[in-house]
Amino acid sequence: MLYKHNDNYTVESVTSGHPDKVCDQISDAILDAYLKLDPNSRVAVETFGGHGKLVIGGEVTSKGKVDYAKIAQKVYKEIGYDSGLEISAHIVTQSPDIAIGVDKGGAGDQGTMYGFATDETPEFLPKGVVLVHKLAKSLEDARKEGKIKWLRPDGKTQVTYTGGKLHTVLVSTQHAPEIKIEQIKKEITEKIIYPLLSNEEKKTVKILVNPTGKFTTGGFEADTGLTGRKIMVDTYGGIIPHGGGCFSGKDATKVDRSGAYMARFVAKNLVASGYGKEVLVSVAYAIGMAEPLMIEAINEKGEDLSGIVKKNYDFRPLAIIEKLGLRKPIFRETATYGHFGKPNLPWEKIEKIK
Repeated sequence: MLYKHNDNYTVESVTSGHPDKVCDQISDAILDAYLKLDPNSRVAVETFGGHGKLVIGGEVTSKGKVDYAKIAQKVYKEIGYDSGLEISAHIVTQSPDIAIGVDKGGAGDQGTMYGFATDETPEFLPKGVVLVHKLAKSLEDARKEGKIKWLRPDGKTQVTYTGGKLHTVLVSTQHAPEIKIEQIKKEITEKIIYPLLSNEEKKTVKILVNPTGKFTTGGFEADTGLTGRKIMVDTYGGIIPHGGGCFSGKDATKVDRSGAYMARFVAKNLVASGYGKEVLVSVAYAIGMAEPLMIEAINEKGEDLSGIVKKNYDFRPLAIIEKLGLRKPIFRETATYGHFGKPNLPWEKIEKIK
C-alpha cells in the first residue's frame, strides 16, 4: 500500500476564513485577475496578513494592470470579514535570470512534485481527505446560508482513522461570544458532523468540538496568515509525499503548481484505467529546462508504471499548460478545500489511456 489503511492517520482542513487561507485566496484572486487581462502573465504573488495589516509581495510580468488593494479587500469581504485592512504592495518584474529559461519553455523552478489517486472514493482521494474537507466546507455553508447564525468565518477540522475506521472527528470553529459551549457542541454535532457520517460511525466515533472551550477571536485578529502555509491541506493531508512548493499565487510556468496538477491528472487516470487501486506519480525538474529530470509512477503493488506514463503524457511545462488549459483564470476556486477532487477542474478529468 502507498499509504497504510490499517495504521493511524490524521488529516486536517481549514475554512475559507482561516488566516492562511485568506492569504491563499487573495494571491490566487490576483493571479486570476492578471490571467483575465493577459493569459501569458507570469505571476508569483505572496500575501502576508495579520492584525489589520496586509502585505502583498512578489514578481509579475504582464501586459495587464490590476488593483491589488481592491482585489484583496473584495476577497476579504466575500469570505465574511468586515474589518478594514491597511494594505501595502511590493511587486517587481520576474527576475531576468529566471526568465531566460522560462522564455524557452523551461521550468520556472526546480524541485519534485507528486500526484496521487486511489479508488477508495468517487473523488479518487483517501476517504479521510474527502471527509475533512466536507466538514470544513459545511461550516462555511452553514454560516453563509444562515443555518447556524452564530458561526464566524475562521475554523479548522480534523479526522483520525484507526484500522481503516473513523476514530475521531475534531471541529474547532469561531463563534459569536454570547453562545455557550454546550450549544456549540450540540449544533455542530447534529448539523455539521452527523450528516456526513454513517449510522455505524455515529455509534463509535469520538467527537471533539472547540476543545479549548472558547473560540471568539479569529482570522487576522487572532493570528497571522501567509500564502502557502497549508500545503498539506491543499494536497493529500500529509499521508502522501509533498515536494514542498505551494500552489497559490503562482502561474502555471511554475512547476510547483503545474507539475503537481499533471502528476495528479496522470495518477487519477491510471487508477481509472485499472493500472492500480492506488497510484503515486512523481516528477522532477531543473529550472530553465523543459524536459523533466525524472518521471516515476508506481501502484500499490510496487509495479513500475513509468513506461506507460512516458508513452502517453508530456510533462514539459508548456505541454502541461496546453493539456490542462492552465492559462485560464480558474485558480481562486482551488484556494479552499483542496486542489484535488473537484470534478470541474481540468486535472480531474478522466480520459482513456491508449
